Amino acid sequence: MTAAAEGPATGRDAALDGIRALAALGVWVLHVGGNTGMIYQEGMFAWMTSRLGIAVPIFFLLSGLLLYRPWARAVLEDAPSPRVGRYLWRRAMRVLPAYWLVTAVALWAWGQLDWTGWLKWLFLLQNYFEQGRAPDGLYQMWTMPIEMAFYLVLPGLAWLLHRWARGGNRPLRLLGGIAVLPVISLAGVVVSHVLDQPELALWLPNHLIFFAAGMAMAVLSVWIKRREVVDALAPQLLVLALLAFAVLSTELAGPRTLTLPSLSQSLWRMVLETSVAVLLVAPFALASRRDTLPHRLLGNPVAAYLGRISYSFFLWHAPVITLFYKITGKRVFSGDFVGVAVPTLVGSLLVSAVSYHLVEENALRLSRRWRSAPPARPEPQAPVSAPAP
Repeated sequence: MTAAAEGPATGRDAALDGIRALAALGVWVLHVGGNTGMIYQEGMFAWMTSRLGIAVPIFFLLSGLLLYRPWARAVLEDAPSPRVGRYLWRRAMRVLPAYWLVTAVALWAWGQLDWTGWLKWLFLLQNYFEQGRAPDGLYQMWTMPIEMAFYLVLPGLAWLLHRWARGGNRPLRLLGGIAVLPVISLAGVVVSHVLDQPELALWLPNHLIFFAAGMAMAVLSVWIKRREVVDALAPQLLVLALLAFAVLSTELAGPRTLTLPSLSQSLWRMVLETSVAVLLVAPFALASRRDTLPHRLLGNPVAAYLGRISYSFFLWHAPVITLFYKITGKRVFSGDFVGVAVPTLVGSLLVSAVSYHLVEENALRLSRRWRSAPPARPEPQAPVSAPAP
């Protein structure tokens, strides 16, 4: 969700920024539809809108892809591994300043929590404590502890995969090691249902399958040098992504209400969400060229800029929607969809752009100031006479 997009070789990939922008807008549409009650109406459009939570698996996949790729390159190309301290510092500066700002504003404006509640939310611990309804304006923040948990475990996970890969064919062993992670997620779904502990769905293990898909894609992007076949299959993959999303938008993947899904519905939803995310991102992450029509469409300057501010947009859109309802006096599950969508979109984009340039960019500049200890200076030696010219 928050990693800077990099291309297959170097530099930002504007198409991946475009995907991030679409995902952020999808979350906003989902929450406008939920607040207006539109997603509970009859019809396929309402069903498909209710499944725009697919944006979260896409965010998680992108994090796995972009953050693990340097470690995959270190294994497959004998490149230097990322320095853990620098990596953690950059992740903290990338995520926490904007998150703290939005969370503090929402808790100050509408929260009813004591100081311990504030600490849970500010330190991303809210998913690990029993709680009821999230404070107004913060119902989107359940994803942040999961994202942060992945950031923290990734260096150790990359170390384990690196050691495992040394024992044979490195690319295949890496992919085999990564394949364990989806099994953990599927087992987690079963355990949460058997033990009747639905809150376990808010913990990292249940979402490892999405991060693992991105990590596997990172391995493929480094390993496979000639990827013209991906360019040729891109239209078919995108069509398959749309078809998989249509299947996801049925009762097979569970109800649209807050009613808990059955075990089979939960498993189907996990598999279908993973399929949609992979089929959507793969044509861009594994493409050999960036001048194709899909790349140009998703990587246009407007979409790329929206992708850059998408993290702020994700954080701010829920407080903006909440503020709109507070100011207008409307009741939740009421209101015209367009009448709510237009002002909240404009407001969210404006405050997100300001937040990105004032908070995120300055935090990113600060994150780049991390420096490792300078190398030890050599001991002075006796001067050596220069040879005659």
